[in-house]
Amino acid sequence: MAEDKYTAVWVSHTSINDFLACPRAYYLKNVYKDPKTNHKIKIMSPPLALGSIVHEVLESLSILPTEERFKVSLIEKFHKAWAKVSGLKGGFTSIETEDAYKKRGEEMLLRVMQNPGPLKSLAVKIKMNLPYYWISKEDNIILCGKLDWLEYDKDTDSVHIIDFKTSKNEEDDDSLQLPIYCLLAINCQTKPVSSVHYWYLEKSSELTTKPVPNLKEYEEKIYEIAKRMKIARQLNIFKCSEKSGCYACRPFEVILKGEARYVGVGSYREDVYIIDADAQKRQESVIL
Repeated sequence: MAEDKYTAVWVSHTSINDFLACPRAYYLKNVYKDPKTNHKIKIMSPPLALGSIVHEVLESLSILPTEERFKVSLIEKFHKAWAKVSGLKGGFTSIETEDAYKKRGEEMLLRVMQNPGPLKSLAVKIKMNLPYYWISKEDNIILCGKLDWLEYDKDTDSVHIIDFKTSKNEEDDDSLQLPIYCLLAINCQTKPVSSVHYWYLEKSSELTTKPVPNLKEYEEKIYEIAKRMKIARQLNIFKCSEKSGCYACRPFEVILKGEARYVGVGSYREDVYIIDADAQKRQESVIL
């Protein structure tokens, strides 16, 4: 089959997680488009707003020479970027909630400024807006994803993968995130991967090192899941395993029922909504 990235099925760590959690949620988040606007739909929430802005600030450093990365305060950059998610745009329904999340972001970036660690070292920047490679040309499937940081180790001529975490919870050991990032790194640039790490910015100034995964084993696993996703799309079958919906798809059903609050069009031309707590409770209850 000829390569055609426009007809290919694109899969990522996030979309795979969506599919494994609930095919219906995967469909509503990644496939469905509102027939009135022809836009996909997105649910904005305070944790998502916080994570997106902190990541934006840190990832912007990788394109700068090492000596220039901290000339401008990260807190100053954070405040400028925060305007993109302030108020309802970030899912904040009260000033108190927004202030609390904003303070968390400031504390994370202050910790990085005081303990920059690998962010002071040379970095490799992949020259692709969205790194991707063909996990199967025969099946027309592409694996994609953004890597937060690739630290260059000149002693070994290799890279260290670093993923920034802004949530309070640690990633599960069976997560596919680092294996996917390793596969993208070795297929989208020339340096081998010598180590992989999480950086839990809320609670630590140091990296949490994880074992470098067996990439052949994980690539086969990811490929098998991707084939299931492709079949679901071809057959247009995306069923939730629970009759009344699950935690993953119920918030999107609130949007389809017209019970969510529309807040605007996002940067990728998606219709952005926030879920009112009462609407969520109505969706999670049933009269028998």
